[in-house]
Amino acid sequence: MAGVSTPEMAAAVSNAGALGSLGVGATNAAGAREMITRFRHRSKRSLNVNVFCHTPARANRELEERWIARLRPEFARFGASPPTSLREIYRSFVEDDEMLTMLIAERPKVVSFHFGFPPRERIEALRRAGIVLLASATSLDEARTIVAAGVDAIVAQGYEAGGHRGVFDPAAEDARLGTFALTRVLVRSLNRPVIAAGGIMDGAGISAAMELGASAAQLGTAFVTCDESQADFGYRAAMKSDAAHHTIMTSAISGRPARCLANHFTALGKTIAPTDIPDYPIAYDAGKALHAAAKGKGDPLFGAQWAGQGAPLARAMPAADLVALLRREMAES
Repeated sequence: MAGVSTPEMAAAVSNAGALGSLGVGATNAAGAREMITRFRHRSKRSLNVNVFCHTPARANRELEERWIARLRPEFARFGASPPTSLREIYRSFVEDDEMLTMLIAERPKVVSFHFGFPPRERIEALRRAGIVLLASATSLDEARTIVAAGVDAIVAQGYEAGGHRGVFDPAAEDARLGTFALTRVLVRSLNRPVIAAGGIMDGAGISAAMELGASAAQLGTAFVTCDESQADFGYRAAMKSDAAHHTIMTSAISGRPARCLANHFTALGKTIAPTDIPDYPIAYDAGKALHAAAKGKGDPLFGAQWAGQGAPLARAMPAADLVALLRREMAES
């Protein structure tokens, strides 16, 4: 939910009795601290802070120049030019000392990892600070390495989940397990709490995950259209359109596989081999620039409109009302 989640939304969710989350993978330590402070001005309850643990990008000037050239005609459609060079716009938590220091000082109740997990010394430092640790897994093998690293609970991210696929190695073969199959495999195989994530949009879905042995469910797409979300008008409009019924996994926007509403960028991505795309998040530098150029001319369909396969089931309302509705639906299911 980095880029969509807000302190206001996280606080509303936590105050309503769930666990609000802040995605800070798209900001630095100072920005993350400011978000945590804003949350705490609105809530005294628990908070989950999510960080990205991707392998730091490997610059490849030749590949990046080809990528810029490939996108140049798309920029030209909007009277713009692409960046002359690309940079690594987000720093991975695996090497971000400032983010680690900030989290130890601020001590949110929960820190969760995506794209893998950090070195053991960072995990131990967070645990010594009394922080509960979660990590996403898309397979049993990934989950087993999470357990061995000493993480407290596993987020079972199914293939239907919106946003970035949490695979540790995006170049490796992906079994593409669905949420419920993966949840059940992890529950049966591991002695760790499992949190089901992906395609869950209502109380019935939460109850179904719990019936399969999940200790909790994690919802993201369900909150994209909430009042406190940072999703812009174009994103919200797309969530209400036919695009919500046709989400697509693409690497073209950011450099890593991510599920997005069908839009102009996902259509472009269908024609491009993953090996032709620079590393995440270097590719994202170009992706964000193209979105800005298109949006400036009134076209919102080059945005990173991340959403899971449950997107057509989203309900637009205040986040606290959605949590209350989910609770009622669980009781009725």
